[in-house]
Amino acid sequence: MIVGKWNKSVLLTYAGLLIAVLGMVLAFTCEKINYSICCLMVAGVCDLFDGMVARRCKRTAEEKQFGIELDSIVDTMSFIALPVCIFIAMGLTQIWDIVIFMFFALAGVARLAYFNIDTADSEKAIKYYIGLPVTYTALIFPLLYLLSLPVENSIFLWIFRAGIVVVSVLELIKVKFAKPKGVWYGIFGVMAIALLIVYLAVLR
Repeated sequence: MIVGKWNKSVLLTYAGLLIAVLGMVLAFTCEKINYSICCLMVAGVCDLFDGMVARRCKRTAEEKQFGIELDSIVDTMSFIALPVCIFIAMGLTQIWDIVIFMFFALAGVARLAYFNIDTADSEKAIKYYIGLPVTYTALIFPLLYLLSLPVENSIFLWIFRAGIVVVSVLELIKVKFAKPKGVWYGIFGVMAIALLIVYLAVLR
């Protein structure tokens, strides 16, 4: 007997974690940042669909609670730790960058903890989120990084820094963001595939 739950309801969440760890390794061992950003996007896709998969599985109350806790822990790795690794690999290593990363991590962790409290009743329907979900970094930062193609590098890095700060602020303020549902799962999935093609074909 081993600790944890290992049924099919959490396999996609575990897959997202493994991909995030791969992205961290690639950020510091590979000269191509685009591969790490691809891992960020794939981790985002795993997170997008893991809840859908879990809800279709027959689970005990304990397995449901485990899934909720697991999801937040994996989100911390995938959408806070991995992005910071990517930022550092991009060359954002000045003192003010470290302060920005600290703010980004603090905002993300606070957002996740607030979400867990706000959705303690896992059976209630969620129509919108309060504050920007940390998982949106899997879409925002890959899109923002595309500016590196037309914009001069020193200017691009300052734009990217500003983007990190804006994302952090949006995670903390009480603004409603609609929860994706129905056709939006397909739209986000298609966007992820399109971005992956761009990163693997254009930014290779």
